[in-house]
Formats: sequence, C-alpha cells, structure tokens
Amino acid sequence: MSSKPSVITRKDMKEPDKFQHAAEQAAGWVAARKRQAVILGGAAVAAVLLVLVVLVVQSQRSEASGAAVSQLLETVGGTVSAVPLPGQPGPFFPTEEAHQRAIIGAADQVLAQHGGAAAALAALAKGDAHLRLREWEPARAAYQKYLDTAAKDDSLRFGALEGVALAAEGQGDLAAAAEGFARMAKEAPAFADRADLERARVLAAAGKTDYARQVLAAFPEQHKESPLAPEASQRLGKLGGK
Repeated sequence: MSSKPSVITRKDMKEPDKFQHAAEQAAGWVAARKRQAVILGGAAVAAVLLVLVVLVVQSQRSEASGAAVSQLLETVGGTVSAVPLPGQPGPFFPTEEAHQRAIIGAADQVLAQHGGAAAALAALAKGDAHLRLREWEPARAAYQKYLDTAAKDDSLRFGALEGVALAAEGQGDLAAAAEGFARMAKEAPAFADRADLERARVLAAAGKTDYARQVLAAFPEQHKESPLAPEASQRLGKLGGK
C-alpha cells in the first residue's frame, strides 16, 4: 500500500457516505491489528487511517477493485461471535479460526485480480491471518510479498517486517528472528526502539545473554526519547546488567 496515494477528486469529496463507509472499514482494520496500533500511537494511527480511507475511496472508482478491497477490509474488521451483536455491523464469525480463514480467502481474491496498493494491502492482511493461525511459513511468505510490493516508505511496512521476525520466532528460528528485528530497526527507523527491544528478547531466549545485554545497555543512547526506555532498563536488570 503506497503511503503517497493520488489526490482524491472533487466528486469523491461530494460523497460523504463513501467517506464514512471507508473510515469505518479503515477503523476496523486498525482495530484488528491491536499490537501494531499500540506500537504506533495516536498520531500515527490517524495517519494510517487516512491512508486506508484514501485507498478505499480510490479503489471504489473501479467497481471490481472497490468491491474486493471493501470486502477484505470488512472481513478484517469482523467480529467473533456465535450470534449477531446489536449495534455492530458485522460480519460475524463463530470462531477466531473461521475469521482468519475468511480473511485469507478475501485477501486471495484481491491478490488474484489486482496489483499495486490493493495487492500490498491484501498480502499484509493475509500475513496477519496466517500469523494468528500459527501458520508460520505462509505468514512469512505473505509478509515478504507485501515487502516486495509496497513502497519503501509505506506507513505499514514496519508491521510486515515485525511479522517476518515473529513468524521466524514461531518456527523456532531465533537467529532469523533476531535478524528480522534488526532489519525492522534499519528499514523502519521510526520503530527501531521496539525492534531493538524485541531483538534483545529473542537473543536472550536463544541463550545469547551477553548480546541481549549489549542491545539493552545501548538503548538509552540509541533511543534517547523512546517511551520504551523504562522497559528496556527493567529487562536489562533482569539479565544482570546495569
């Protein structure tokens, strides 16, 4: 998904229902990515929402593309419930697995028919779904497709980089996971503090305590204004560092 979408037309601006619908879908997308939303913070979440709204509005200029992307976002924002819930639009899924399988299916429809921003968005959603299902290799493949498709400065790129690392960790490949978080720090510098914190965690889990301590000891200097500094200090203390 490109972080520099083209300009919305005056015709789009005259259709408030379209904007409202797109905003609801985008909000559902962010809500489904709770971990990333916590990392992003309020201002960045607003920026991501704007990018998603613009993508939905623009894709709807093409009926086929608009329907596919709209269906994907609605599915991602769905609710797990055995029965419809009052006041919520749905869709509803009986289990978490059913929800994630539906996301994969909707993403595959977009990927089969479209390229560009729509395909990037679908690959990211597919990676998230596979990750939640603990299907590590399909998750890594989907995230890599996103990274190959999306712009280098895409606003959600950090999520795919983190996903690649988490999938490697799920497979038990802690060395690859540590490398993945190092890549995240390099390619998504706005989230380098989170990446270093996670890299230290993985290094410690792999028994490389000295390396983990080095990462955490350098944290205050590397990330001087990071709100994660207290957590890094606490973890360093648990590893016997100062």
